[in-house]
Amino acid sequence: ARLRPGSRDDAAEILAEGPPYAIGASGLRRHSVFLGEREVVFMFEGPGVEQLVRLLVNDRAASSAFSRWGPFLEGTPSLCREEFYWER
Repeated sequence: ARLRPGSRDDAAEILAEGPPYAIGASGLRRHSVFLGEREVVFMFEGPGVEQLVRLLVNDRAASSAFSRWGPFLEGTPSLCREEFYWER
């Protein structure tokens, strides 16, 4: 997702609070967030990850917490799927 100019510190504060859902009970194997000056990338990993993320987005409690991001984002976040992966 693209951040509005000057929103990085606000995004960092939201991230410092941790996920707005019970991450241990989410079914995810791994969740990372990368924060730049003008973008934030949320990475979710686990079996059936697309369904797991869909459930999180559609959960009323979690989705209301996601609305905090609205004032800091430019446009609508996009969903990307893994097309290549390598591991030693």
